[in-house]
Amino acid sequence: MRFQISRNSWHVYGQYLQRNFFQLSKRDKGKWELISAAGKVSNERKVPEHIQKPPYYYKEMPAGNTIGTPEIKNVEQLNHMRSSGKLAAQILRECGKMAKIGITTDEIDDFAHQRIISENAYPSPLRYVGFPKSLCTSINNVACHGIPDDRPLADGDIINIDVTVYQNGCHGDCSETFLVGDVDERGRFLVDSTRECLNKCIALCGPGVPFSEIGKCIERYCQERDLASVAAFIGHGIGSYFHGPPEIYHYANEAPGRMQAGMTFTIEPILSLGGGAIGLLEDGWTAISLDNSRSAQFEHTILITETGVEVLTNADNGRLKDQRLHK
Repeated sequence: MRFQISRNSWHVYGQYLQRNFFQLSKRDKGKWELISAAGKVSNERKVPEHIQKPPYYYKEMPAGNTIGTPEIKNVEQLNHMRSSGKLAAQILRECGKMAKIGITTDEIDDFAHQRIISENAYPSPLRYVGFPKSLCTSINNVACHGIPDDRPLADGDIINIDVTVYQNGCHGDCSETFLVGDVDERGRFLVDSTRECLNKCIALCGPGVPFSEIGKCIERYCQERDLASVAAFIGHGIGSYFHGPPEIYHYANEAPGRMQAGMTFTIEPILSLGGGAIGLLEDGWTAISLDNSRSAQFEHTILITETGVEVLTNADNGRLKDQRLHK
C-alpha cells in the first residue's frame, strides 16, 4: 500500500497538532483503547546472506512508481507470484492466531520474520523506503503502516496485520484485521463489513472492467453502511516490484484504464467508523484517524484471468478457481 494525495486531507502530527488528537469521533462510540503514541521499536532483525533480497535492501530507494502502463505477467512470473502469495497468506494466518491479549506486536513481527526467512524468502516491508520492521501492525485508530513495538495487545483491540514476502523475485501482499478478546459490537461490525467490501470488489473484477469500478463499489458500500473510506491510501500493481501501476483508488473516481488478463494488483480498502481523514505520527509511518475513530483493512493480491479473477494470496491452495461472480 502507498500514500496517494486524494480528496481527503491528511496531515503530519507534531507538537502543534496534539490538541486535535483528542477529538472524539461522533460515530465510533464503542469501548476500546486509543493509540496516542508509538511504542518502543526493537532493533532491525537480520536476514541471512543466502536469501535473495530486493534492490532496496542494499541502498535507500524511493517508493515504487505507480504511474504508467500495468505489466502483463508471463507464465513463469505468475507461477512465482502464486508461490509468494500463498506463503504470505499462510504466514498471515499464523500471525493472526498470535493476536491474543498480552502479546506484543514486536513478538508477532519476530515470529513473522523468522517464518519468512525459514522459507528462504524476504520480508518485503523491511528497509522499504526506510521501514524498520518485517510487517505492519495497525491497531484500533491506526489506519495503516503501524510499526510493531512493545505495546501488549489489549482486550477489545482490533489489529490489522499486513504481510508481504519476496520470494523467487516476486512479492505477495495481503492483510487482514483480527479481533483481540471481547471486541464491542461496532468493532465487529466494522471488521465484518470491511471483509465483505473487499470480497465485493474482487467479485466484480475481470478483463475489460474499468479500474474505477473498484472505487465506485467501495463508495456505494460505505454509503449503505454509514462508513467512510480512508482514501489517502491506494492499491497498486505488484510483481518483481513492491509497488507499480495500476493505481487502485478506494473511492469513487473516473480514472482511466481497464483490467486485462495477466495484470496483477492489490485491492486493500480501509474503512472507518468515523471520517476518512488521517495524519501521521512523528515516526513518519503510523497513520492515525484525525477524529480518533477505528478503521479496519483487508487486502488481497489478485490476477486478472481470461475469464475473471484469481486470488493469489490464498493460504489453502496454490491456485484458486475463477472467483468472478457472473452477472
